[in-house]
Amino acid sequence: MTIHAADFRELRLEGMRRAFGTVNALKGIDLRIARGEFIALLGPSGCGKSTALNCLAGLLPLTGGSIWLDDQRIDTRRPEQRGFGMVFQNYALFPHMSVRRNVAFGLLMRGVPKAEAARRVEEALATVRLQAQADKLPGQLSGGQQQRVAIARAIAIEPPVVLMDEPLSNLDAKLRLEMRAEIRRIHEGLGSTTIYVTHDQEEALSLADRIVVMREGEIRQVGTPEELYAQPAHLDVADFMGYRNRLPGRIAGREGGLVTLDMGQGGRLTGTMREPLGETAVIAVRPDDMTTTDENASGVPATVRAIEYRGREFHGIATTSEGIDLFFHTERPVQVGTLVRLAAEPQRALVFAGEAA
Repeated sequence: MTIHAADFRELRLEGMRRAFGTVNALKGIDLRIARGEFIALLGPSGCGKSTALNCLAGLLPLTGGSIWLDDQRIDTRRPEQRGFGMVFQNYALFPHMSVRRNVAFGLLMRGVPKAEAARRVEEALATVRLQAQADKLPGQLSGGQQQRVAIARAIAIEPPVVLMDEPLSNLDAKLRLEMRAEIRRIHEGLGSTTIYVTHDQEEALSLADRIVVMREGEIRQVGTPEELYAQPAHLDVADFMGYRNRLPGRIAGREGGLVTLDMGQGGRLTGTMREPLGETAVIAVRPDDMTTTDENASGVPATVRAIEYRGREFHGIATTSEGIDLFFHTERPVQVGTLVRLAAEPQRALVFAGEAA
């Protein structure tokens, strides 16, 4: 017998709200999560993603709405009655307890018989590949190993849902990459449901089956990584999915789903319309999709402010006459102070409603 996730069909959030005095941190969250899904809650600091996770865990009471696990309402239950596993940003390990005792803690607090608890602890340690570290103290482990202990403790109780609150933010870049692969491996091996809070879009894209983008206590868009990467529904979602270049302008032409924007000073770009538009709009382009073009071609004039060589190509920052910084790449070397013309393929540029400069 091995560690496995508790069975259920669906976790539902219905109108979930949380207020702190007059501040509405969550403004009616509706979401359905199927058993076995990996869901990432993505958004900037203060968007409500950690508040949502703490409400799910029972660490914060709701001020409106409800949470359901199949036909059982659980938002009225205490945290330990919900049976969810929780992995905190700071690990929350007991420094005076061995790895084995840390992993066993939640089981013993739930009254699991010692023999059964010992079996689950060993299986959880095997799952996170820490059998050899079982008798060490947390302080004797690396950051990545401590995070594995926290994950082992969360999965040992065989929870229906594992909640993770920015679990990799304290690790260096190499360890974050390694732990991303480990978290996904553990998720798939257990058949668990994971709800993962992050502000890192790369983490969300690499880990999640679906991403929930939040802003100011509301859900802005829900979709697969592929959908959100290629088809953000709103400008703020596009911004969070890596569309760093944003240029306001007036609409100069429309043809099918393509819209051309005039940005003044000889600047003109064409992109794909993402929402209904008025007379003005904003065009958004990823740095990898914006490059230098011929002087006579359509594009935006800008002065190179910085340039870096990165192996096969150059990456730079150029500033328009209106003071807007644009991030671009090019295969040919350009000098700082050079006036260049930057453009993108219309299918790689997205046009959203917005005000002209």
